[in-house]
Amino acid sequence: MEWITWVIIGAAVLWLVYRFTTPTKGVQSISTEEMKSQLGKKDKQYIDVRTPGEFKGNHIKGFKNIPLNELPKRMNELSKDKETFVICQSGMRSSKASQLLKKNGFTAITNIRGGMSTYRR
Repeated sequence: MEWITWVIIGAAVLWLVYRFTTPTKGVQSISTEEMKSQLGKKDKQYIDVRTPGEFKGNHIKGFKNIPLNELPKRMNELSKDKETFVICQSGMRSSKASQLLKKNGFTAITNIRGGMSTYRR
């Protein structure tokens, strides 16, 4: 009976790891290095979903700060017709933001893997 419990716990852990590391269907994922070639293009929009304090401390020129907790009520500030690049500190919040954008009809979404913690100017 004890081994069944461990199998169930192991399966649950594997499922959680899979769930949080697999990108959302329809959301592209790129590195911060790959993102550099996309910066400043007028047909794209760039959002940073970190807190205002994090954003103020360090951000990439051209990114608009819309904290993750404010995103649902501020989506009207974004265009569904433009590709949307999303960044945070490590990639977790931007992944959640990408899922939220996808559920709300955005079709061209790019999550920036590793976030600001991997960005080098």
